[in-house]
Amino acid sequence: MKLIFLLITLFFLGCQTYQPSIQVLPPHIKTLAVKPFDNKTNIYGLEDLLRLEVNNELLKDGRFTITNNIENSDGYIGGEIMYYILQPISYGENFEPQQYKLRLIVNIYFVDRVNNLTLWKEPNLEEVLFFAAPTLPGGLTEEEAKRTIVSNLARKIYIRTIEGFGSVTGRSYKKVP
Repeated sequence: MKLIFLLITLFFLGCQTYQPSIQVLPPHIKTLAVKPFDNKTNIYGLEDLLRLEVNNELLKDGRFTITNNIENSDGYIGGEIMYYILQPISYGENFEPQQYKLRLIVNIYFVDRVNNLTLWKEPNLEEVLFFAAPTLPGGLTEEEAKRTIVSNLARKIYIRTIEGFGSVTGRSYKKVP
């Protein structure tokens, strides 16, 4: 009986879990650009804010040369901002909003300009932020919340670009309420 237990233990200790390889950018991509995002929302300036934040994330990495001209880049990030949804989720005793939920959903892709090939697409990449009303301690204004959620989403886009598929995941093609 001890022998069987020992064999089973050795078998399970010897088994490795499956780890897919990280899909990194091809070595010929040295210069990156961020294409201006299409803004399908009615929030003016959101596309510029997201582009600036993605550029900042890439600059902080330092491994790539960042350019504003897509024609001079080896690859670029592009996409469209699909939804910006601000919802009050709790109310005070006078029916004033106390807490909000902000959702930002984008479709993102990366194009290898050298080989004229789209390397990846990430549809419905979502970021959600819950925050208190600005009248409460630690609360945020909508503008502060917008900057926070865009910064968080830019970080996800950077990670998706540098660390590869599976590092962040968009939602399925379900309808957005």
